[in-house]
Amino acid sequence: MARKPRALIEGGIYHVTSRGNERQAIFRDDRDRDRFLKRLAESASTCQVKVYLYCLMPNHIHLLVETPLGNLDKFMGSLLTGYTVYFNRRHQRAGHLMQGRYGAQMVEGNEYLLKLSRYVHLNPVQMAGIREKPLKERRQYLRTYAWSSFAEYAGKADPSGLLSSGPVLAMMAGAGKGDIAKDYVRYVEAGLAQTDEDFAALMQGRGVAIGSDTFVDAVRNLHWRKMEGLKREDVALRQIRNWKTAKDVEEAVREVVGDRWAQFKAYKAGRAVRGFFAWSLQQYAGLNQRDIADRLGLTTGSSVSHMIRGTADSAEAVRWRKALNSLFKG
Repeated sequence: MARKPRALIEGGIYHVTSRGNERQAIFRDDRDRDRFLKRLAESASTCQVKVYLYCLMPNHIHLLVETPLGNLDKFMGSLLTGYTVYFNRRHQRAGHLMQGRYGAQMVEGNEYLLKLSRYVHLNPVQMAGIREKPLKERRQYLRTYAWSSFAEYAGKADPSGLLSSGPVLAMMAGAGKGDIAKDYVRYVEAGLAQTDEDFAALMQGRGVAIGSDTFVDAVRNLHWRKMEGLKREDVALRQIRNWKTAKDVEEAVREVVGDRWAQFKAYKAGRAVRGFFAWSLQQYAGLNQRDIADRLGLTTGSSVSHMIRGTADSAEAVRWRKALNSLFKG
């Protein structure tokens, strides 16, 4: 039977899953997991795919990615084929490693994106033997789980340069006390005590899309039409990308900081402005740390992280963030 066509579009956001053949383990040790993440970074770079988050489980994976070029199949083919070749060679085996075709659901770029990120990051505590444990132990297990993007989102791991966390964390803007990383941790960990039943039911349905009824219907129509005659102006698909261009962000930041922008290049005086601009590019333009480093003339993505953290808690930065959030919402 021929495979059903996917709705692959430029700028689409996808929840991708892939499971081991016959539910067998696809990672036998940390060396395998490290190799998978390396391959993920290589395939994402080659295919110009943005990786929002990931979670590696013993026999399956979760990815949340955006495809500016509409090339999800090419990206996943590169990722899974490359990893399977490595795995079979290392463990002296042959044949398929993954069970059938990977799963892909298009995601609406609003609160559904945020809820999905929590769902994926909570996967480790849903394993048998863990989900039955007391809340305190599950929270500790989640915080120390080394093979998901949660630690980096929480600021507990050094920036890898792989993630584009801005679109997800942008959903937290204005919803907490100003420290977005801590706000996000609280949001995810709240799911340990109280399950979002509506969203859980939505995930169990495993449809072609995750989002509002209007959005899901629009994606179904894309599948039915085999992507023929896709109109980029379709209203239901406008929210797939909910972030701004880097140019739009820069103009907005200039407006918010006012005369302080003139200090941008000054080493000390401009530090707060540069940190705020870097944060804004991450949160509202969806740029990863490498992209921001290139834009600011920095050598590494980690320097961007240090810059953002070093200026994030000032009263000035909090005031600017609120003003920028109001400007974009307006």
